[in-house]
Amino acid sequence: MLRFLTSGESHGPALTAILEGIPAGLPLDASTIDLELARRQKGYGSGGRMKIEKDAVQILGGVMAGETTGAPIALLVENADHAKWKGKAVEPMTAPRPGHADLTGAVKYGYRDLRPALERSSARETAMRVAAGAVCKHFLSQFGIAVGGYVKSIGEVEADLGGSSYRVRFEAAEKNDVRCPDPVAAEKMRARIEQIIHSKDTLGGVLEIVALGVPAGLGSFAQWDRRLEARLAQAVMSVQAMKGVEIGDAFENARLPGTQAHDAIALTSSQLLTRPTNRAGGTEGGISNGQPLVVRAAMKPIATTLTPQQTVDLATGQEGPTRYERSDFCPVPRAVPILEAMVAFVLAEALIEKLGGDSLDEMRPRFEALRQADLQNLKMDNTPHIWWP
Repeated sequence: MLRFLTSGESHGPALTAILEGIPAGLPLDASTIDLELARRQKGYGSGGRMKIEKDAVQILGGVMAGETTGAPIALLVENADHAKWKGKAVEPMTAPRPGHADLTGAVKYGYRDLRPALERSSARETAMRVAAGAVCKHFLSQFGIAVGGYVKSIGEVEADLGGSSYRVRFEAAEKNDVRCPDPVAAEKMRARIEQIIHSKDTLGGVLEIVALGVPAGLGSFAQWDRRLEARLAQAVMSVQAMKGVEIGDAFENARLPGTQAHDAIALTSSQLLTRPTNRAGGTEGGISNGQPLVVRAAMKPIATTLTPQQTVDLATGQEGPTRYERSDFCPVPRAVPILEAMVAFVLAEALIEKLGGDSLDEMRPRFEALRQADLQNLKMDNTPHIWWP
């Protein structure tokens, strides 16, 4: 079982994570993680916090002589902004922002100040998700599995992805600061974000995360919480400001008749079962089918806006405007590596579950021996059975 926990506050001394279940023998150093942390900090529309932080991970446990030991991996990222807060009295926050966890956090935990809710619910926490996810991406790469992503839309501006391959999209997305593989749409997105900055508002969008090289057979239909789509949806929806998720062409398929919504199965000359389309997004019945795994997420415009919104001051009982807390104007480009991290975590967990073993050396031959979707591996006896005697 693979799992991780994060801890820390947005303006506290540091953020930490414990990642448990990564097998022994994985080469790992801080630079692998720092590369992903740096990606998380880049994106047009980000706020002033990203000019302060220069995230770098410290690996405090689970790695010795440059390799994982099989023990829990302890990770730490310091908050540079903490120096401005340490030892200082902070003005009370009593007016909750619509769309944030301020009010719900106070109701749940009985806070006398809204700041504890803000501090823990903040997307600053995703730095540790990216750190843990970087380890998972690196683990998956040992088996030829790659996870990448890009921005599909920001506001009303939609990318034209055409027929380009996923790998081409991954590379093209990293060449501009809105992480969109369509350069024409990228310019329009950037202009739209600039407009929203000037109007003191925020923008959301749609992101697409794709995993390549995922073998068939990960996940299960045996129980609800083992279905691969369900695990992916939970992981993606757990990220701050994500309000919708689909696997493959789910919402488009909902408007089509069944004969147009599914992926036909064909046979190649080498007896391999193949599909000319991937409307299902790489899963069927809760199990990966060997096609590219495609996950899309809808990210709302974040709740903290320079233009005040109406709220109620819980200390005075008076209606009034919200008070601005420093934040992004459009976090969508920066969310790409965060969602990649969460998808990578789910796939790493599912792969470890499928292969078993405590080290990479044990897992590699088991991976090579996985059943393939071809006639040779799928022997049918073609005889009647008495299933319930």
